[in-house]
Amino acid sequence: MKIIFVPVADRPECAKALHSAFELARKLEASVVGCHMRPHSYSEISLSSYFPYEILGNGNRTLHSAWQKKTSAKSSKAARALYETMAEASGFQLSKSVKSGPVAVWQEKVGSPDKLMRISGPVSDLLIVSRPKTRKNKLATMFMLSALMESSRPVLILPQSGHKTAGEKICIAWNQSAHAMHAIVAAIPLLQRAAQVTVVSCGPENRLGPKSAQLRSYLGAWGVKAGVESTRGKNVDAELTTVYRDTGSDLIVMGAYSRSRWREVAFGGTSNFMLFEANIPVLMLHT
Repeated sequence: MKIIFVPVADRPECAKALHSAFELARKLEASVVGCHMRPHSYSEISLSSYFPYEILGNGNRTLHSAWQKKTSAKSSKAARALYETMAEASGFQLSKSVKSGPVAVWQEKVGSPDKLMRISGPVSDLLIVSRPKTRKNKLATMFMLSALMESSRPVLILPQSGHKTAGEKICIAWNQSAHAMHAIVAAIPLLQRAAQVTVVSCGPENRLGPKSAQLRSYLGAWGVKAGVESTRGKNVDAELTTVYRDTGSDLIVMGAYSRSRWREVAFGGTSNFMLFEANIPVLMLHT
């Protein structure tokens, strides 16, 4: 991982995301790109066409209007000041562009987040955002879901309360799926540096896909020593979070929305639970 991308506004949750970004960047010898996104005055947000009312609320026009009210020349300057302060405090040199060595790069872009994430996401190795405090915060939810669904890259989603360096002890949510495997492969640089890695398999491993023992062997080839925990699979969300806490972990790695997004909203699912209910750091990749 050489480029970490962070959407930035002058808000406490963005400061937390930046703090974690610079900590990880120091370990990975990566650059941090901070980007303040501003809305077009004439182009509405299109993300709500991908997600039902229960997540984003009153549609494109209401979201666009709320975002415009929160964005101004003053807010752009404040976001940049926050980013530069955090970069300098973390010992990162400010630069106009990404270089071979770790630097801090500031960007400002105009457009809806779903479109901008499709542009900036693919040329980043990791995106970091903060989880909304509640589902009522539609703007924060919009940015989180844009990063996850449109970037095609792994996204580290952080809780807003408390601070603990994510990635020292990692749980992998394993369900034998290609979605989970893609997330694991993307997280290899973090897994290699973790002091502890635990593969968590909830329920019988009777799907068409590698078993947890095969995953452990694969990780071993990358120099990652992993333990395996198996649970009954009666309540995946509860069992996964119980193993996470019992192992003293600080991060969960998992695939995102392997089932239909609409189905998860209607009937529940682990991706939705981790995004909106569990107050723990999670690295997700949607493919």
